[in-house]
Amino acid sequence: MAETRAADWVRPAIRELSAYRVADASGLVKLDAMENPWPWPAELREGWLEALAAEPVHRYPDPAAGEVAGRLRRVFGVPAGADLLLGNGSDEILQILVHAVAEPGRTVVAPEPGFAMYRLLAEAAGMAFVGVPLGEDFCLDREALLAAIAEYRPALVFLAWPNNPTGNLFEPEAVEAVLAAAPGLVVVDEAYHAFARESFLPRVADHPDLLVLRTLSKAGLAGLRLGFAAGHPEWLAELDKIRLPYNINRLTQATVRFALDHWEAFEAQAAAIRDERERLHAALAGRPGLTVWPSAANFLLFRAPAGQGRALFEGIRERGVLIKDLSGAGGALADCLRVTVGTPKENAAFLEALDGALGLTR
Repeated sequence: MAETRAADWVRPAIRELSAYRVADASGLVKLDAMENPWPWPAELREGWLEALAAEPVHRYPDPAAGEVAGRLRRVFGVPAGADLLLGNGSDEILQILVHAVAEPGRTVVAPEPGFAMYRLLAEAAGMAFVGVPLGEDFCLDREALLAAIAEYRPALVFLAWPNNPTGNLFEPEAVEAVLAAAPGLVVVDEAYHAFARESFLPRVADHPDLLVLRTLSKAGLAGLRLGFAAGHPEWLAELDKIRLPYNINRLTQATVRFALDHWEAFEAQAAAIRDERERLHAALAGRPGLTVWPSAANFLLFRAPAGQGRALFEGIRERGVLIKDLSGAGGALADCLRVTVGTPKENAAFLEALDGALGLTR
């Protein structure tokens, strides 16, 4: 194939980036992507399919997804006075946020380790990214973060709550201190709210420069790609200017409307995942040589014996289970692996593979 002129025209900042990679899970028990492992409740499928069949897919969808937004307000208790912006997953909203404020010399600040897309999106937009290391046991280093805010005056501060990949909730008082100190927008990313049961969403009415992000992906609708941001109408009016038209397709809108009308079924699944999380945490804590951290999300971060992180990951994969290898990041994540909480059967398969990789007999 002939050479292209991509090297001449693609911005250097883009050429230096690495794409966000998704591992191939073919033939494996998939516990690497923080998905809800449970399928749609069987009793809802007929009604859901009828709702899909009624959609006139030859027509564009509602550009504002107004009915979906109304149900989101009702189900999640969005405060009066706050507006919503819907995205093709919360990732699209992150991208909109970064592009809305990107200017030469501006900065994005976030704790690290954290969600990799914060850095990638900032650097792709030509902004500086400042990662503030987390403290002991991945707690928020409040003083270091406040110092970075004072020094860099960031346009955006991202706080994942619970944090990914560590799973912990930062102290609410520390988040409040960030809100008081930040000169720009503070984004509290609550992708794992279904498993944390705590939220800053009720506080968006009190903080005009707070935006709370949610996604329905972790609660059981990952294939639909729907996320939303809640915040002050002035912020969301500006962000809406660069939202692509018709970004929420008809079938997603129909499915989400139906799902939100039966949300108690998905809440029951989330409760089952929380129960499994505690059992899986206890099982990992009982394995010699491993360190596992508490989690308010639907995954667990654990550390292998020194120098064995990659080998343990490979051993688990060879036994048919795919988890996430974070050991290559080094630093605070040296020898760390992350496992999504699956069904009891999937978790049992993971533990069996883990024991085999560790050379344990049970």
